[in-house]
Amino acid sequence: MAAVVDGAELILSVPDDVLALISAHLRPGDLLALSAASRRLHAALSAADKPWLAQCRRLLPSSLSHLLAWRAAAGGSSLTVCRFLHSVSPLRGLWAHQNPELGNLVAVLPGFLSLVAVRAIPQELSPRLLWAPVFEILADAHGRPTLLFLHGHHPGSLFPGLLDALNPHANTLLLEAHASLSSSPIQQFPRLSFGNRRRLLDALVASCRLTLPPDLAAAPLFARSDEDIPVLAARREAMLRMHTESGGGMVGTPELEALLLGAKKMLPLPAVDATGDEVGLRRSLSAMACRLKNGLRQMVTRSASANSRSEYADSKHLPFDKFLRAGQMVGLSLRGSRVRLSTYRAWPSMNDNRLALYKLTTQTPMPGREYAGLWGGTFGWPPGRPEDECKPGKALFFLLLSYEKDSEGKLLLIATKVLEGTHYVVHPNGSSMFVVRVGEPSTEAFPWMTEDEDSRSVDIDRSFAGEGIASGYGFRYPGSKPGSLFVLRDGRLAFVWRDSKSVLTLQRLNLEELLRKGERVPALPPIPNFVYLTKSYSNVYTVMHGSSSCSSSTSQVKDATKGQELR
Repeated sequence: MAAVVDGAELILSVPDDVLALISAHLRPGDLLALSAASRRLHAALSAADKPWLAQCRRLLPSSLSHLLAWRAAAGGSSLTVCRFLHSVSPLRGLWAHQNPELGNLVAVLPGFLSLVAVRAIPQELSPRLLWAPVFEILADAHGRPTLLFLHGHHPGSLFPGLLDALNPHANTLLLEAHASLSSSPIQQFPRLSFGNRRRLLDALVASCRLTLPPDLAAAPLFARSDEDIPVLAARREAMLRMHTESGGGMVGTPELEALLLGAKKMLPLPAVDATGDEVGLRRSLSAMACRLKNGLRQMVTRSASANSRSEYADSKHLPFDKFLRAGQMVGLSLRGSRVRLSTYRAWPSMNDNRLALYKLTTQTPMPGREYAGLWGGTFGWPPGRPEDECKPGKALFFLLLSYEKDSEGKLLLIATKVLEGTHYVVHPNGSSMFVVRVGEPSTEAFPWMTEDEDSRSVDIDRSFAGEGIASGYGFRYPGSKPGSLFVLRDGRLAFVWRDSKSVLTLQRLNLEELLRKGERVPALPPIPNFVYLTKSYSNVYTVMHGSSSCSSSTSQVKDATKGQELR
């Protein structure tokens, strides 16, 4: 009778190198499920390093030297690194908010055994992309992504907190506060009124600020070369120590209450009128306006969209003192949540009273949908070049190209604006710069035969018919005019408006690579730096290089689209 072969015994007999090759074709969840099949497999896979290192190479496709440095910082455990990379994978990618209208684009990329969120700054075309840090998430000793740091205006300023929860399919990233020792499983912070939420976050930021040493404050946030690894490792160790010594940024409730009370006393008091009747009348009118406002708010809440019918749309707010009594200490937290989002042409509808960033869906190029992804470019012909510093600056546009089917089932290619480098906004954030019908070739000819002074010829591979943005019902609701998208043989795209011959030329971007080679600029204070809720039509993040160039870039875009009467 043939002996029964134990499956675990068979797997354990496989050499480590072969097991590493097999595991490279598995997902981390599959490998974890395999380790949970039996105690022997769990012990063997936990002790084995090569299978987890293979998983790390899938999740972090950078140089092997960088990955080995991560493993050394994690105590020599590839399992710890893999656990961190797998846990934070929902955060990787592009996040955005509607305000400011020039663009609020945040990219989350690997740091050093950490994730770093940085904002691409609206700017003119230049050799180096400007960016500012937003937050960092560090792995703890077990590889769990729990340690949060917000960034502020000064390079060495850090504000510690915790990554409270992260849904595997998160599409919103919420900045909140959490109370320690709270027994309630229900999220309490979203039940506060917007004003109390903002006051609480401002008070926490004022109480938990930490400062890196000057030599580490100037250190890079992610590795640009192997030479950066030692200082990155030293910076991470310092941040771990600071997070521990500060108690994770937790602030005692009595201290927080005293700070909030002091801030309330500093608010300007209303002027006292000599006539009591006038003061009483003013108070009556104020109360009436307040009741009217609350009534309208309830009506709007009842008829809100799917995005507004959320935990933040609760009309019954939690009293501030009840939240503070829920625990002995309060701290900053970040929460990745999955909510129902309505979208229009790849742009999510966003709530203006939530301190949240929204995930942008970045489609993967595939046959028949080759042009999906992030593209960047400028208006005008010949197209702008980053190295042409002597020429007047051209506004840099970032467009997210995605595919959708219309009501008739026809495939459309939609170019959504996510960043605009003008001084004053020309197009609404999230607007469709152009929409083309993939199955309809254009009958128009490309207006230019050469590209530059060297008379380099322009070779067209294919073209599609469509519409480009134009004037409509005010700034918020633009219209469209006919145009064509031309695919150049060198891989670039050019959309040409038919009547005016205005042209927007694009090339595919590797944003992570551009950020690593870019230039860091100071950030805003931590709360507006995370999400800027105030409606703005200009660049609030940094002063662009020279006011004259800013004005020129805006006028160039307006001139280029004058035929379309673009707002």
